[in-house]
Amino acid sequence: MDKELDQQFLEYVVQGLVDHPEAVVVARTVDEMGVLLTLTVSPEDMGKIIGKDGNTAKALRVLLRVVGMKHNARVNLKINEPMGGKRFGEEREEKTLDQVVNEL
Repeated sequence: MDKELDQQFLEYVVQGLVDHPEAVVVARTVDEMGVLLTLTVSPEDMGKIIGKDGNTAKALRVLLRVVGMKHNARVNLKINEPMGGKRFGEEREEKTLDQVVNEL
């Protein structure tokens, strides 16, 4: 597939969705399984990329599959979780080493 028409497409769409388009980074790797696009965005924009119930991320993946099918390639999307990020609905409690050992 051409440079990365799939990569350019993803960058274009994601930059239109986020508040910090300058922080959008798309890495592209190709192997025997197909094309893997790895998306990194600003931590503040993660909610916009994931969407309610993951619907925006699902839609991005569907669109990338369509772009890939047009060029006889299998395209997958991985969204990098920011450092220190929390999964939706997950509360993380800081614990001391003693607390962790006592729980065991």
